[in-house]
Amino acid sequence: MQLMSRELILLRDTGWCLRANRWCERHVLRSYFSVVSRLGDGVFWYTLMAAMIAVDGLYGLTAAAHMMGTGLVALVMYKTLKRWTRRPRPFANDGRIRAWVAPLDEFSFPSGHTLHATVFTLVALAYYPMLAILLVPFAISVALSRVFLGLHYPSDVLAAMGIGIALAGTSLYLF
Repeated sequence: MQLMSRELILLRDTGWCLRANRWCERHVLRSYFSVVSRLGDGVFWYTLMAAMIAVDGLYGLTAAAHMMGTGLVALVMYKTLKRWTRRPRPFANDGRIRAWVAPLDEFSFPSGHTLHATVFTLVALAYYPMLAILLVPFAISVALSRVFLGLHYPSDVLAAMGIGIALAGTSLYLF
Protein backbone atom coordinates (compact mmCIF):
# COMPACT_ATOMS: atom_id res chain seq x y z
CA MET A 1 0.00 0.00 0.00
CA GLN A 2 2.85 2.40 0.79
CA LEU A 3 4.33 1.88 -2.69
CA MET A 4 0.98 2.81 -4.23
CA SER A 5 0.95 6.02 -2.21
CA ARG A 6 4.46 6.96 -3.35
CA GLU A 7 3.59 6.19 -6.96
CA LEU A 8 0.40 8.25 -6.71
CA ILE A 9 2.27 11.19 -5.16
CA LEU A 10 4.95 11.03 -7.88
CA LEU A 11 2.30 10.84 -10.58
CA ARG A 12 0.46 13.87 -9.21
CA ASP A 13 3.71 15.75 -8.59
CA THR A 14 4.86 15.06 -12.13
CA GLY A 15 1.52 16.18 -13.57
CA TRP A 16 1.58 19.48 -11.70
CA CYS A 17 5.23 20.02 -12.58
CA LEU A 18 4.59 19.29 -16.26
CA ARG A 19 1.65 21.73 -16.42
CA ALA A 20 3.64 24.48 -14.70
CA ASN A 21 6.73 23.79 -16.80
CA ARG A 22 4.79 24.28 -20.04
CA TRP A 23 3.90 27.83 -18.96
CA CYS A 24 7.59 28.69 -19.26
CA GLU A 25 7.37 28.21 -23.00
CA ARG A 26 6.12 31.79 -22.82
CA HIS A 27 9.22 33.96 -22.84
CA VAL A 28 7.85 36.52 -20.38
CA LEU A 29 7.15 33.92 -17.67
CA ARG A 30 10.41 32.07 -18.31
CA SER A 31 12.34 35.33 -18.03
CA TYR A 32 10.52 36.36 -14.85
CA PHE A 33 11.03 33.02 -13.11
CA SER A 34 14.65 32.81 -14.29
CA VAL A 35 15.43 36.23 -12.80
CA VAL A 36 13.57 35.45 -9.56
CA SER A 37 15.36 32.10 -9.26
CA ARG A 38 18.74 33.73 -9.84
CA LEU A 39 18.03 36.41 -7.24
CA GLY A 40 16.92 33.65 -4.87
CA ASP A 41 20.39 32.07 -5.21
CA GLY A 42 21.43 34.57 -2.56
CA VAL A 43 21.86 37.91 -4.31
CA PHE A 44 18.53 39.29 -3.07
CA TRP A 45 18.99 38.04 0.49
CA TYR A 46 22.58 39.26 0.90
CA THR A 47 21.61 42.65 -0.52
CA LEU A 48 18.71 42.80 1.95
CA MET A 49 21.02 41.95 4.87
CA ALA A 50 23.52 44.61 3.80
CA ALA A 51 20.73 47.17 3.47
CA MET A 52 19.46 46.33 6.97
CA ILE A 53 22.90 47.01 8.38
CA ALA A 54 23.41 50.19 6.33
CA VAL A 55 20.02 51.64 7.21
CA ASP A 56 19.59 50.47 10.78
CA GLY A 57 23.07 49.98 12.23
CA LEU A 58 23.28 47.62 15.19
CA TYR A 59 19.62 46.60 15.01
CA GLY A 60 20.06 45.80 11.31
CA LEU A 61 23.22 43.85 12.12
CA THR A 62 21.30 41.84 14.72
CA ALA A 63 18.59 41.03 12.17
CA ALA A 64 21.11 40.16 9.45
CA ALA A 65 23.13 37.96 11.84
CA HIS A 66 19.95 36.16 12.86
CA MET A 67 19.09 35.61 9.20
CA MET A 68 22.61 34.36 8.44
CA GLY A 69 22.72 31.99 11.39
CA THR A 70 19.35 30.49 10.57
CA GLY A 71 20.33 30.35 6.91
CA LEU A 72 23.45 28.34 7.76
CA VAL A 73 21.36 25.82 9.69
CA ALA A 74 18.98 25.63 6.70
CA LEU A 75 21.95 25.02 4.39
CA VAL A 76 23.20 22.09 6.46
CA MET A 77 19.68 20.67 6.73
CA TYR A 78 18.86 20.79 3.04
CA LYS A 79 22.24 19.44 1.92
CA THR A 80 21.88 16.54 4.38
CA LEU A 81 18.34 15.81 3.21
CA LYS A 82 19.38 15.92 -0.45
CA ARG A 83 22.21 13.43 0.15
CA TRP A 84 19.88 11.21 2.16
CA THR A 85 16.84 11.20 -0.17
CA ARG A 86 18.68 11.46 -3.51
CA ARG A 87 15.44 12.28 -5.32
CA PRO A 88 16.07 12.95 -9.02
CA ARG A 89 14.95 16.29 -10.38
CA PRO A 90 11.72 16.33 -12.43
CA PHE A 91 13.49 16.92 -15.76
CA ALA A 92 15.77 13.93 -15.05
CA ASN A 93 12.77 11.71 -14.27
CA ASP A 94 10.50 12.74 -17.13
CA GLY A 95 11.73 13.76 -20.58
CA ARG A 96 8.64 15.93 -21.12
CA ILE A 97 9.78 18.31 -18.37
CA ARG A 98 12.42 20.82 -19.39
CA ALA A 99 14.97 22.45 -17.10
CA TRP A 100 14.74 26.06 -18.20
CA VAL A 101 17.81 27.00 -16.15
CA ALA A 102 20.76 24.92 -14.95
CA PRO A 103 20.31 23.34 -11.51
CA LEU A 104 22.83 24.09 -8.78
CA ASP A 105 23.08 20.43 -7.78
CA GLU A 106 21.86 16.99 -8.78
CA PHE A 107 18.96 16.27 -6.46
CA SER A 108 15.48 17.66 -5.98
CA PHE A 109 14.30 17.16 -2.39
CA PRO A 110 13.94 19.60 -0.70
CA SER A 111 14.12 22.89 -2.56
CA GLY A 112 17.00 24.86 -1.05
CA HIS A 113 15.82 28.08 -2.71
CA THR A 114 12.38 27.72 -1.15
CA LEU A 115 13.76 26.72 2.24
CA HIS A 116 16.01 29.77 2.37
CA ALA A 117 13.32 32.11 0.99
CA THR A 118 10.94 30.93 3.73
CA VAL A 119 13.51 31.15 6.53
CA PHE A 120 14.92 34.51 5.47
CA THR A 121 11.47 36.01 4.96
CA LEU A 122 10.09 34.91 8.32
CA VAL A 123 13.17 35.98 10.30
CA ALA A 124 13.39 39.32 8.47
CA LEU A 125 9.69 39.99 9.08
CA ALA A 126 10.14 39.42 12.80
CA TYR A 127 12.47 42.44 12.79
CA TYR A 128 10.90 44.46 9.95
CA PRO A 129 7.20 43.59 9.52
CA MET A 130 6.76 46.45 7.06
CA LEU A 131 8.85 44.49 4.53
CA ALA A 132 6.05 41.92 4.13
CA ILE A 133 4.77 43.70 1.03
CA LEU A 134 8.12 43.01 -0.68
CA LEU A 135 9.31 39.78 0.93
CA VAL A 136 6.17 37.64 0.86
CA PRO A 137 5.54 38.00 -2.91
CA PHE A 138 9.24 37.48 -3.60
CA ALA A 139 9.42 34.31 -1.47
CA ILE A 140 6.29 32.92 -3.15
CA SER A 141 7.77 33.73 -6.56
CA VAL A 142 10.99 31.92 -5.65
CA ALA A 143 9.02 28.84 -4.61
CA LEU A 144 6.90 28.88 -7.77
CA SER A 145 9.94 29.45 -9.97
CA ARG A 146 11.46 26.16 -8.88
CA VAL A 147 8.45 24.19 -10.16
CA PHE A 148 7.84 26.27 -13.28
CA LEU A 149 11.51 26.01 -14.30
CA GLY A 150 11.35 22.20 -14.02
CA LEU A 151 13.85 21.96 -11.18
CA HIS A 152 11.54 20.77 -8.37
CA TYR A 153 8.33 18.91 -7.79
CA PRO A 154 5.58 20.73 -5.90
CA SER A 155 6.15 18.38 -2.95
CA ASP A 156 9.82 19.47 -2.80
CA VAL A 157 8.69 23.07 -2.50
CA LEU A 158 5.91 22.39 0.01
CA ALA A 159 8.24 20.31 2.19
CA ALA A 160 10.88 23.06 2.05
CA MET A 161 8.28 25.62 3.13
CA GLY A 162 7.26 23.42 6.05
CA ILE A 163 10.87 22.89 7.11
CA GLY A 164 11.53 26.61 6.71
CA ILE A 165 8.54 27.59 8.83
CA ALA A 166 9.59 25.14 11.57
CA LEU A 167 13.22 26.27 11.46
CA ALA A 168 12.38 30.00 11.46
CA GLY A 169 9.85 29.50 14.24
CA THR A 170 12.35 27.60 16.36
CA SER A 171 15.02 30.20 15.72
CA LEU A 172 12.72 33.06 16.65
CA TYR A 173 11.57 31.24 19.78
CA LEU A 174 15.15 30.59 20.89
CA PHE A 175 16.50 34.05 20.12
